[in-house]
Amino acid sequence: MEYLPAPAAPAQGHILCCQCGVPIPPNPANMCVGCLRAQVDITEGIPKQGTVHFCKQCERYLQPPGTWIQCALESRELLALCLKKIKASLSKVRLIDAGFIWTEPHSKRLKLKLTVQKEVINGAVLQQVFVVEYVVQSQMCEDCHRIEAKDFWKAVVQVRQKTLHKKTFYYLEQLILKHRLHQNTLRIKEIHDGLDFYYSSKQHAQKMVDFLQCTVPSRSKSSQRLISHDIHSNVYNYKSTFSVEIVPICKDNVVCLSPKLAQSLGNMNQICVCIRVTSTIHLIDPRTLQIAEVDGNTYWRHPFNSLFQPKQLEEFIIMDISRVQEKKKGAGAGARSNKVLIKKSYDRSRRQRRRNWKLKELERDREATDTDDERQYQDFLEDLEEDETIRKNVNIYRNADIPVESDTDDDGAPRISLAEMLEDLHISQDATGGEGAEMLTE
Repeated sequence: MEYLPAPAAPAQGHILCCQCGVPIPPNPANMCVGCLRAQVDITEGIPKQGTVHFCKQCERYLQPPGTWIQCALESRELLALCLKKIKASLSKVRLIDAGFIWTEPHSKRLKLKLTVQKEVINGAVLQQVFVVEYVVQSQMCEDCHRIEAKDFWKAVVQVRQKTLHKKTFYYLEQLILKHRLHQNTLRIKEIHDGLDFYYSSKQHAQKMVDFLQCTVPSRSKSSQRLISHDIHSNVYNYKSTFSVEIVPICKDNVVCLSPKLAQSLGNMNQICVCIRVTSTIHLIDPRTLQIAEVDGNTYWRHPFNSLFQPKQLEEFIIMDISRVQEKKKGAGAGARSNKVLIKKSYDRSRRQRRRNWKLKELERDREATDTDDERQYQDFLEDLEEDETIRKNVNIYRNADIPVESDTDDDGAPRISLAEMLEDLHISQDATGGEGAEMLTE
């Protein structure tokens, strides 16, 4: 028996390149890769250099025609932005791969490595790698331009409250800081009756108005003024003004309700005391201790004014207390007390010395402050110590310059615990503490 050898596999023959004569596997172009690249450049028509505009103030890149977007270096967003600049030229080839080539961050250069394919002579597919370099040019965006100008604005929110005390504005300031509603403002101006917030767009101003109506009882109205218009493109330029009026009621005000409103609140007495102003007005009946809430819409339907302001409060000392049994009296029997207890009084100077916390403030153009404004601000700080409900809506920061007193020094005045305070960290400080800072400097 003889074994027949297996038939030999057909070997692929080689041909000579029609240009240089080098043996190569057969291909539709009958040319080697070197000669094919020398004859055909598939990247012809694709720009190898470009320009990217970058705003130093807000660190955003310009996406034509007029959109500014936030992109990190060598991010997908920045890669898409660079590819869009040569999108029209890439339509004739097939993009296989794209990526960044590392450059120095301060070199103002971005380099992209692109891999493309294209069908060339007689159906042969050629793949080529090339580099596109972009020069980063500085250009200030419109938003930053308006911020630097400080006088160019398109919308203003005027917040007013017709009252002698600014407790509501101090509380509103802390709410704005906590929710970061001040970031889009071009300028904040303080006037006698309130604050003015200037914005570069109407949408940001409308967002502030919606926030105010949700946090304090108020009403608003808007108007706009035509600045210019283009009759050819039908484009109009307006300046919008939003007026927000906060109810003229503050904490510790003695108010007199209308008979109809008092009846709707559960037949409470008309003489009440305002104990708190948040999104609603919190009232208490000093005789029955009945509590009621009045929202903004109810107030404007049944408005009421203050009988007495906090400036008119008189301090007195209670020497003795005698409990009186409640008895049903006939009409005209007995006399009512003509005094209403509003709040307890403590040693203010001592409270200021031991106050180991602080609040942040809005950066704004201030008018000349007087001693009355300082006294009102101290009243607001004392209200935060006494009212836990208001304190929950405020960011309170620990003041490391004032040491913490022991509990034995307590004289009964309300205090804020350390658990309710936040650490006021700065970028220049090390968040790990003193030991961590030493380790970093070694």
